[in-house]
Amino acid sequence: FLTGVSDLFRSGYESASQHFNPADLEVNLTGRSFLVTGANSGIGKAAAKEIARRGGTVHLVCRNKERAEVARGEIETETGNQNIFLHVVDISNPKEIWNFAEKFRNEHKLNVLINNAGCMVNNRELTEDGLEKNFATNTLGMYILTTALLPLLEKETDARVITVSSGGMLVQKLNISDLQSGNGTFDGTMVYAQNKRQQVVLTEQWAKTHRNIHFSVMHPGWADTPAVRSSMPDFYQRMKNSLRTEAQGADTVVWLAVSSEATKLPSGLFFQGKMAV
Repeated sequence: FLTGVSDLFRSGYESASQHFNPADLEVNLTGRSFLVTGANSGIGKAAAKEIARRGGTVHLVCRNKERAEVARGEIETETGNQNIFLHVVDISNPKEIWNFAEKFRNEHKLNVLINNAGCMVNNRELTEDGLEKNFATNTLGMYILTTALLPLLEKETDARVITVSSGGMLVQKLNISDLQSGNGTFDGTMVYAQNKRQQVVLTEQWAKTHRNIHFSVMHPGWADTPAVRSSMPDFYQRMKNSLRTEAQGADTVVWLAVSSEATKLPSGLFFQGKMAV
């Protein structure tokens, strides 16, 4: 399972980090623009904070305005960076995403897109558009946002797209005949894993067709985030003392988004612990 299940927890991070080169992250991001989805908590917020610390302009895309305002205030206060912008968008709503992206394209530049927003709904629920909720958020929303912003990224040098996936995708082969999990028993964990496999396949395809953008997809390991606590309560109770911190979970995201070393590797790869696996 990737490099072993134990490697996905805090001890694995601490072991892997002995081989990290801190100089990779010693970069000045002034003038570079980053968009992070699901940025009001967890790995998204931790990544946004690290980018802001290095001077990057950060666009937070969040569904909950109140929580997002709190996150933006915290990032500004901790980093001293005032170039933090908030956009309230529901990533499970295709029309809302498209309208946001069209407006964003006309008003901003973009160097790096970080697809981090995700959900794990354990019962089959449909959105108001009749889409299965996990698929709508994890796959379709990420697909529409990325597709809509590719023209903006194409204009920039060193453009990148990073998608936060999961090692769970390894237990699923792509099933194109049932993308919205309408057949058989509904298992939220397996549906999530299927969505994460879909993200990996999309990343590989984009890497082939958009050669001047660097695409990557990664597994953050198991981190102590609000998403893990709410969607996997039993797992959280058993493993909470072994989980990575949010910053540790976000570390490879940040490395893929800002370091020059990341883009020396081929586009379209799957990463864990700053290594392609």
